[in-house]
Amino acid sequence: MQNRVQESLDSVIDLQSVIDEIPMGIVVLDRDRRVVFLNRSLQALTGFSHKEAVCVPCHQILRNRICLKSCPTLGMHTDSKSESCETDLINRDRIRVPVHIHLAPLKDKLGNMMGFLETIEDLRPIRELDAKISQAYVFAHLVGRSPQMEKIFQILPVIAQNDSSVLITGETGTGKDRVAEAIHHASGRSKGPFVKVNCGALPETLLESELFGHQKGAFTGAVENKPGRFRLAHNGTLYLTEIGDLPLALQVKLLTFLDDQVVYPLGSTRGFQANVRVIAATHRNLEQMVREGRFRADLLFRLNVVRIQIPPLRNRGDDIRLLLDRFLNELNSRFGKKISSFSKKALEILKSYPYPGNVRELQNIVEYAVNICQERQVLPQHLPSYLTESPAWTPETVPNTELASSGKSSNFEPLDPDGHEQTWAAAERRMIMDALVKAGGRRSRAAELMRWGRSTLWRKMKQYGISTK
Repeated sequence: MQNRVQESLDSVIDLQSVIDEIPMGIVVLDRDRRVVFLNRSLQALTGFSHKEAVCVPCHQILRNRICLKSCPTLGMHTDSKSESCETDLINRDRIRVPVHIHLAPLKDKLGNMMGFLETIEDLRPIRELDAKISQAYVFAHLVGRSPQMEKIFQILPVIAQNDSSVLITGETGTGKDRVAEAIHHASGRSKGPFVKVNCGALPETLLESELFGHQKGAFTGAVENKPGRFRLAHNGTLYLTEIGDLPLALQVKLLTFLDDQVVYPLGSTRGFQANVRVIAATHRNLEQMVREGRFRADLLFRLNVVRIQIPPLRNRGDDIRLLLDRFLNELNSRFGKKISSFSKKALEILKSYPYPGNVRELQNIVEYAVNICQERQVLPQHLPSYLTESPAWTPETVPNTELASSGKSSNFEPLDPDGHEQTWAAAERRMIMDALVKAGGRRSRAAELMRWGRSTLWRKMKQYGISTK
């Protein structure tokens, strides 16, 4: 080969100048692993010149973890194949550089070992690119790479920089709370409080006091002054989730605040100025509620300054796989498990399921699987039974978005193998029962297992007639 190359050229090649032009570190070692030659790229990477490095043991120039553990050259002989590995190199400026090292034996024409050739690739540009790509799929705690989520990721930083009211809409479990938190933490109010109020979790008699506060003696049982959530959220963000459940009387009072930014506690004639940004969220169809007289049109217009529609998980394509991996890694860390992946069959089941409970349901499914799984992979038998016992999901079983957002029942009614109706409500009830069994009947622990608030679990238990007494 060498003869053919020389015969095809007019003169002898200056090998050193050629190697110097290669944009990758190259070093030649003798049989005693001392440096014979290193090219210009490796000089720049290590900080050592050719003159300083020649005849110096390799481990003093390429200072890395492999040198400290076991050098691959120690076991190499004339019949050895090349080896490669990733490690960290400490250069002359004591900067840690991630590198990929490829090592091969050098032989003469007779096949005798003459030394070693190493190539060293700087991995920093690749790592930076990977970080940028990963960042494109993540904003705060939100994960996704579907076109719908990328659009949301693009507008959230812009929305965060002003104090306009925001209305977040989407089906239950799509991540409206995460979006609200992301807006707050990306805004200038991030050092202020983020106060969340579930408008559907408290009766009307308590909700007004909870939001606006009350003065001592304002009503029976008001034995002391109480600051409302608006006061607690001063210089921060007030997040009103399930705004569609806000009673009409309180809708008027909220509208008044949005107009003048003044809060009047119950029993007080003096208001105070609250510097609060309001973010509201709902899974209901507010326009339909306005037509039915259950929600004020003027409040909807006032809240709907900036509107963010969160897509259902079934419309987010490859985001399902991205979220599965994200939740598996998180839960492995939390539970001390070492589950590497989902099996091919388990993935097929998880990808074909329409997730009426959206991201929250997917997270609960993964948590259930990680709890049950004792293998290296999540198998179909580790998934909740309602996924594996039901027939293949069809478009007719996917919940109707418009009906779901208006609060009406959907047509999501798959059948179990015996032909009995298997609604999402039945599946959710079973999930609650499983959590209560695991928690030994303790509601607070069951709520933690399902990643719900205690008020949400209490409301769902009441809805499904579940009692722990």
